Parts: sequence; structure tokens; C-alpha cells
Amino acid sequence: MVYRVYVEKKEGQRHEADSLLREIRSFLQIQAESVRVLNRYDVQLIEKDMFDTAVGTVFSEPQVDDVTFTAPQGGVVFAVEPLPGQFDQRADSAAQCIQIISQGERPLVRTAKVYVLTGELTADEIAAIRKYVINPVECREASLEKPETLVMQYEIPQ
Repeated sequence: MVYRVYVEKKEGQRHEADSLLREIRSFLQIQAESVRVLNRYDVQLIEKDMFDTAVGTVFSEPQVDDVTFTAPQGGVVFAVEPLPGQFDQRADSAAQCIQIISQGERPLVRTAKVYVLTGELTADEIAAIRKYVINPVECREASLEKPETLVMQYEIPQ
């Protein structure tokens, strides 16, 4: 089973989102109302009680983070994930921490950054923001749907 959690900095701690909003307004000249940035974690090969423990110890810091298990709503929502084969430091660190805590096998962890844009944005402005946020050399737009499995399936070349 794949478990999913969304982690967002609390009000006053949202430096990454505030910085991105300033960049969108100054560099792109787009008057977005607000930007939210959430870290999304998908985890597999882990027991439910260990996942619940990891939510408050590995994936978030309760003092500065808000945690939710439902996808953000409202505005324009899109997610960005590392390309397949690209090293994901956040996912690797989370998997290592869970393995240390559980004293068991290392779980599969996939991460993505979820962006929520609000304001009266045109399709061209949304496309410009996506292009600004997504570096095609190292990441791609991710699906917002929860996958059935995190196991990568590859065809073996002939």
C-alpha cells in the first residue's frame, strides 16, 4: 500500500513560498495573489504505525510544519518531481531515517513539490510559472493522483 502525506511550513515559516512569489512578481511580471509550496511524500513497504510515527519525526517538524493527508484545493495546483534516475536527496534521506527508526528494511519513498497558485491568472501566465519552476534537465511535472505502487517498471532492452 502507498501512503501519502503533504507537509507545508506554518505561517511565518514559509520562506520558500514567499521568495517564489516575489520572483514571480518581479522576474515574470505576473501578479499572482499567493503561492503555497508543499512537500509531498509517497511511501511504500512500510507498516501503517511506522508511517504514522514517521509523519511527525521524519517528514515534518511539528513546531514549524503543518501536515495534511488530503491534496491541496483551490487555485492552480501542480506538482514537480525528479526525473526517473535523478537522485532525490529528500526521498533518500527520508528512507534512511525510516530504516534507522524501524530497524527493518528500507521503504520506497518518492517526493514531489506541490505548488498552489492563487489569483486571476491567464493560461499563458500559468504556463510561464510552470516553465520557471520546472527545470527539464532534472525534474518534470508529476501526476497529482496517488500511484498504486512506487516500484519502477522498466522494459528490458533486447
